[in-house]
Formats: sequence, C-alpha cells, structure tokens
Amino acid sequence: MERRAFLNTGLALGAAGIAGTAPSRLNASTRRFGAPDGPVRLSSNENALGLCPAARQAVIDGIAEANRYPGATRRAVAQALATKHGVSTDCIVLGNGSTELLQMMVQATASRRTKLIYAEPTFEDVMEYSLPETYLRHPVPLDRRMAHDIGRMRELAERSWDPTLVYICNPNNPTGTLTPCGEIDEWIGSAPENIRFLIDEAYFEYAHDPGYSSSIRWIMDRPNVVVVRTFSKIYGMAGMRLGYGVAHPDTAKHVAQFSAGTNTNELALRAGLASLNDTGLVARSLDSNARGVAILRECLEELGLEFLPGHTNFLMHRINGDLQTYIGRMREHNIQVGRPFPPMLTYSRVSIGLPEEMERFAETLRTFRQNGWV
Repeated sequence: MERRAFLNTGLALGAAGIAGTAPSRLNASTRRFGAPDGPVRLSSNENALGLCPAARQAVIDGIAEANRYPGATRRAVAQALATKHGVSTDCIVLGNGSTELLQMMVQATASRRTKLIYAEPTFEDVMEYSLPETYLRHPVPLDRRMAHDIGRMRELAERSWDPTLVYICNPNNPTGTLTPCGEIDEWIGSAPENIRFLIDEAYFEYAHDPGYSSSIRWIMDRPNVVVVRTFSKIYGMAGMRLGYGVAHPDTAKHVAQFSAGTNTNELALRAGLASLNDTGLVARSLDSNARGVAILRECLEELGLEFLPGHTNFLMHRINGDLQTYIGRMREHNIQVGRPFPPMLTYSRVSIGLPEEMERFAETLRTFRQNGWV
C-alpha cells in the first residue's frame, strides 16, 4: 500500500448544575430524568448508569481548571488511549464525540469522484456528513443475516480506481448485528490503495462473539484504515462528547487537520481519563446491560415478537401495526423508544436501560398486547 497515494487524494453535566449538586445526590432517577416518574429514555442507546463516580468527581474537581485550554489533559488522554490499544500517541485522534471523527474522515477523503459505500440501514451520520461534498453515494442493503453484504460492497468498490470510502459499523446500528470480521479482514488485506475503510466500533465493548475482533490491528500496515471509538456508550459519557480515532500516524495527522484544535473540552477529557482508570466500569456496565437485555428478551419471547440477535446496548424487535403510532403510544406512556429506520419500518429499536426501567417497558408492552396494539 502506497501511503502517499492515500494521503494525496485529500483524505452534560453543566458547570452550574455540578457546582450546586453534591455527588451523593446524583441518584439514578434525578440524574437521568429530573424526577422519579419522569420519562424512561430508551431511544438513544445511552448508558443508563451515567458517569462513574470517579468521572463525576473528576468533572467537579476540573471546574477550577475550566478557564484553561485543555492541552495537558488532551495529551494525558491520548497517552492513556495509546497505552490501552498498544499504539503510539501519534496514532490517536481525539474528537467531540465519535461523530466528529466520522465527519473528519468524510471530509478528509472527499474529492470530485469519491464513492461512499455503506450498508442500509446503518448509522446515518456518515451519509449526512457527505451531503455537502461531491460523493457518489451507494447504499447496500443488509444481507439475509442482517450483516453488511461485504461481497456486494466490494463489487461496487472495485468497479473503478476512483477514490472510495467504505463505512462499516460493526456491531451495526440500528440492528445490533455483527458482520463476520473474517470477511472484513479479507477485504482489507487485499484491497487496492484507492479504497479507504472507516470502521465504526462504537459498541465494541458489548460484543462478545468469539469471531469478533477490532480492526485496530490493521492500522500500522494499512494507512487506508481508520477505526473510530466513543466514550458515549460503555463509559456513559454521551452528554460529555468525547470520541477518538485510531489510525496510522500519517493518516491520523491528515485526518486531524479537519478538526478544530480545541474540539475536546477540559471536563470531558478529565471524565474520560477517570473512566479509563476505573478498572471495574466496563464490567459494571456490561452487567447492568445483560440484566436489562434478559428482561427485554423474556418479554419479547413471551409475546412472540421476533427480535434480532443484538450485540450492543439496544435490541431491535418486530411490532405489529404502524411504527409511528407505536412510538406515539409509547410516548403517551412516558417511554421514549427509537426513531424509524427505513426500510425496517416493522421493527422498533429499544435501548437497554436500568433493569427497573426495562421492567417498566416490558409491562407497558404487555399492556399494548392486551389492547391488541402489538
């Protein structure tokens, strides 16, 4: 792979609220809803546990430095991430959430003839970021396994030598399904130099299939691979906005040119560093998620509602009836579920909340069945 050929183509918690609230008062109900009987938010794949205690304290302690630019803390987070992934710090690109990393890669790869190849349905932001650019967009329906149709995507990508950006979200959002990593690896290993891979691993920590692994191992040999991760999901920091990309140093340097130099803030960085240092955080998040999934699956099986084999902190299940009507009825019962994801308009995506929230959702769904709505 010629590196130059790739590069030359153009590749919360608010301060006032925190100051006025002691950590001991940030219980699950007040932290997330404002009141114990507030809405159950199962619509955006957030981690219902919220910030870990160490991250909350880091935010509070960091307010005294919020008037300073976050250079030193940025370097500390980059070093911690480099150590975590066994790479050098010049392989790490920080972002205002992983969505900014997606936007940066879209912009860094854009040219007059660049193709964008992606699954349908998948996370929509990459397509939205491509709209102001001159991309030729090629959506590819998921295959019968609800996985990325790598064969079809590869066929489209290799029809010409034009620059091509391939977006792969694995596990996929909104389906929660996995694409076999062997298929992805085989393509990356033999892809011509005009094809760039944007691998979105936002839900990496939730996937425990024995055949699943990260694409980070490719970055030193393949400068055309960028892997994106986030603190929003497993670390419970969606409102803090912190994400990162891992890439070959030359690629990372190029992609970083499309960010604002101060795109990550001091408090988010401190919370991220504290979260990385909390050795029990991932296990606690996975345990809570597993208990919530068990409650949801039991209910869906009881009602005979088909659901996809999820590997994330959400589950996509079939409903009977009109999807928008179903979403509206859930909202009337003070429960927020996922938006429509065309073309899968007979399915609803529900995020996994705390076990007690999933019990509330399950009882509501049972009521819907009694009313003949699902």
